[in-house]
Amino acid sequence: MRHTTSRRLAYALLGQAGWFAAVLGAAHGAAWLGPAFTLTVLALHLWQVPRPGREACLLAGVALGGAFWETTLVRLGLVQYAHVITLPGGAPLWLVGLWILLALQLNVLFSWLRGRPWLAALLGAVAGPLSFRAGVALGAATFPDPVHALAVLAAGWALALPLLVHAAARCDGTGTPEDQCTRLSA
Repeated sequence: MRHTTSRRLAYALLGQAGWFAAVLGAAHGAAWLGPAFTLTVLALHLWQVPRPGREACLLAGVALGGAFWETTLVRLGLVQYAHVITLPGGAPLWLVGLWILLALQLNVLFSWLRGRPWLAALLGAVAGPLSFRAGVALGAATFPDPVHALAVLAAGWALALPLLVHAAARCDGTGTPEDQCTRLSA
């Protein structure tokens, strides 16, 4: 499966739409909106990829890792969510949905980061906290101590994004088996 410019644009737009659905839904008492959007995009994605089993493994792993990370942030008191359905112990379902949306984009939008772990770390350290800060500004969460929370988020995302890009390359279900060999050797 080729990742054309129009395909990448579609994934970027769906990712942004999903982010807004999740964050604004959570901020305005409709926390179900983000997960519903994510499930729809997830079904469409798995329906059209050549190797849905491989892709589903990646998505499940990212969702579990994201849920663990978000629960850790809640338990450490770095972030608080109001009016949301959470997994036992902390992570809101809408936020786990955002991790799934990110995972859907790893092999389409972020494949250019393969082999560039320092660039992935830099992008993670900047974009991760900015995304969280935007969610806080829109009312989906609060930071009891913003400086400490943003520092931990930057460090966490600097580690997470390179690992996610690497995992996505190893579990790529968006390409043919021949594409997979080419991508890993490049």
